[in-house]
Amino acid sequence: MLDIKFIRENPDQVRKALSERAAKLDIGPLLEAEDRRRAVLLETEGLRAQQNAASAEIGALLKNKQDASGRIAAMKEIAGRIDVLEDELRDLEEQVNKLVLTIPNIPHASIPRGAPENKQVVRTWGEPPKFGFKPLNHVEICQKLDIVDFTRGTKLTGSNFLLFKNAGARLERALINFMLDLHTSKHGYVEVSPPFLVNRASMTGTGQLPKLEDDMYRLKDEDLFLIPTAEVPVTNIFRDEILDEGRLPVYYTAYSACFRREAGSYGKDTKGLTRVHQFDKVEMVKFSKPENSYEELESLVGNAEEVLQILGIPYRVVALTTEDLSFSAAKCYDLEAYAGGADACAEVSSCSNFEAFQARRANIRFRRKDSKKVEFVHTLNGSGLAMPRTMIAILENYQQADGSILIPQALRPYMNNYERLT
Repeated sequence: MLDIKFIRENPDQVRKALSERAAKLDIGPLLEAEDRRRAVLLETEGLRAQQNAASAEIGALLKNKQDASGRIAAMKEIAGRIDVLEDELRDLEEQVNKLVLTIPNIPHASIPRGAPENKQVVRTWGEPPKFGFKPLNHVEICQKLDIVDFTRGTKLTGSNFLLFKNAGARLERALINFMLDLHTSKHGYVEVSPPFLVNRASMTGTGQLPKLEDDMYRLKDEDLFLIPTAEVPVTNIFRDEILDEGRLPVYYTAYSACFRREAGSYGKDTKGLTRVHQFDKVEMVKFSKPENSYEELESLVGNAEEVLQILGIPYRVVALTTEDLSFSAAKCYDLEAYAGGADACAEVSSCSNFEAFQARRANIRFRRKDSKKVEFVHTLNGSGLAMPRTMIAILENYQQADGSILIPQALRPYMNNYERLT
């Protein structure tokens, strides 16, 4: 969340940021509540000073055996007023805190402004495959090779749920293990295996709540949520903690299943693996000092890119616009992988710098070694990568005229050294 002092002192900047995000949000009620909160706090502190002075005066009068009834009556009146003000102050603080949580992060100055279609292609890598035959789309490939059972996935749970089988299940597992091995052995991440259920504080800390509560799967009898991404539990590892400066940066990577109710709600691209309610993903999370976080973002993007490069999947890196940013992000790059059957690119990774936005919500801080000053860390995360669309790219790009799928070289050790899916 944003610092309330920053909002109070820079209302025009906040309003401009909301306008750039196309967020229909009025900060007027927040500013009014904050002004009243500060006025009530000031009055309360003044009355407490009077109360302390009166108490000392009454003590002196009683010690000298003088009449203190007038001062006692006045002090009782002050105490009553303080009780009223403290109740109002608690209500105002709750109101301010609630409203602050609804305000998105300030977009970084370097990102493109405006609508999603204004996104900027930063760079591209690789060449699309050239087929001497009419390529199939991934749904046709999955059905032909019998590696995903879409019908039974729907029967087991509902629409947009999948049942991987045979070599499909093994290919997904191979991708997960390959990515985790790459990030831990080469990129310097520490692997963690987080819970797939988190509490309300964790979801609030990373910014999913309160804004996106209706898009989350929640348990009926407990206030727990199925995670939409491993970003949530991994970022909250250090919630309410103070790290030593020398420990930063911290890199974590994790596999998790991801659960999102909003999948398929866009009215297009809902067939097959493209938009599903449950999918697997390997996540990368960083905790950084503020002055280094944008360098860390670039290296984070590079870590995700290397996955695609090793797999031989053409892709492009795009900088998202202000209107396309997630609620918590200050800057975000998407990696869009090319799939030959669809002849189109689709997002397989989002890499974001949240600056201190999540850290302030989750109270994640660090102590400077020299000054001993305590500051909020900067948090970053990126997909490294999401499985369904990565599988789409592999299936569609590596398809052969005989209907088989060549397995990328890097994945073969994870698949009994098989060369093809047939």
